[in-house]
Amino acid sequence: MKQASRLSQLKPSPIRAITDGTPPGAIALGLGEPTWDLPEPARRALLRNPGPCPYVPHAGLPELRKAVAAFHGATPDEVLITTGSQGALFALFQAWVRPGSKVLVPDPGFVAYPALARMADAEPVPYPLSADRFRLDAAALLKVLAATEEVSAVVLNLPSNPTGGGGDLAALKAVADACIARDVLLISDEVYRDLHFGTRCPSLREVTDRGVVTSSVSKGWGAPGLRVGWAVGDPAWLVPARTVHGYAVTGTATPAQWAALALIEHSDAVLAEARVAVGERWQALAAALKTHLGHDALPPDGTFYHFMALPPAAVADPVAFALKLRDEAKVVLIPGLAFGEGGRAHARLSFAATPEQLEEGVRRLAPYWPR
Repeated sequence: MKQASRLSQLKPSPIRAITDGTPPGAIALGLGEPTWDLPEPARRALLRNPGPCPYVPHAGLPELRKAVAAFHGATPDEVLITTGSQGALFALFQAWVRPGSKVLVPDPGFVAYPALARMADAEPVPYPLSADRFRLDAAALLKVLAATEEVSAVVLNLPSNPTGGGGDLAALKAVADACIARDVLLISDEVYRDLHFGTRCPSLREVTDRGVVTSSVSKGWGAPGLRVGWAVGDPAWLVPARTVHGYAVTGTATPAQWAALALIEHSDAVLAEARVAVGERWQALAAALKTHLGHDALPPDGTFYHFMALPPAAVADPVAFALKLRDEAKVVLIPGLAFGEGGRAHARLSFAATPEQLEEGVRRLAPYWPR
């Protein structure tokens, strides 16, 4: 029996390849997974009074669409509720990415972007981020766009997974204007936007209503297991994506949408508490890096990732180095190469772990980072 040819270019996630073999006693600094408690509003919503658990419309629970719309300064017709932001991305790619076309993706960037392009029978084309802290470099992106024919979509991620780098309004506007001129779908993945360190990254919606923003309750609201995300944009972009999402999953789980609604209704408190939790973890990581490695680290523009420069000797084979750290030091980091060639000389360290885990993890790493 032969598998579908569309899988021929897909490989298992390199993140899972590293993390799935984690030995007992290892400190997991690999996955982007909050370690603080599920906020109280979501816990209460999941324990709501007994009664039916019905289907909801394919576009999502009306009350949740209204809450998401208010959060983004949109209308409910501009909101599609999905199974995580990954569900939004999948539906948009399947609806709008033409077979044989190109999709511009950041390098380094989230591992799903090129995979989603290939699943749509398209070719991912990387564009570089800035050399100074891996931020959006509009000139570099536009150079790639101008040199690439048959582009169906461009993907942004602000702030970035894995780098934590952001961008500014001028860069966003330049990219948006170019995509509008080319009639290209511009997707801005803003799932980490509310985990910032003083200055919130701008949103695509601040410069145009012609693109699509994706996000979810997984990061800022601390609820990845709910699997509730959304796409916000012109209904003309969303209606075909809604059809794809409906056939894929019918609809996002109803109790999860109840809980997501409660989280968004309490966004002021929930997001503020999340930023406190992430700030405490950053302080613990920065102190440990200084004490054990002699590094003076700057916080990212957003996210809970530290994109950490590798020792020079590890750059030739960063995956082997990450496996060595996992199996010998018992610390899990993700090699930056997993996110594209542009990340080869770095590793992604998730500081969503507890402060105690961060201190102990960096202490274990110290012998592998010559000072």
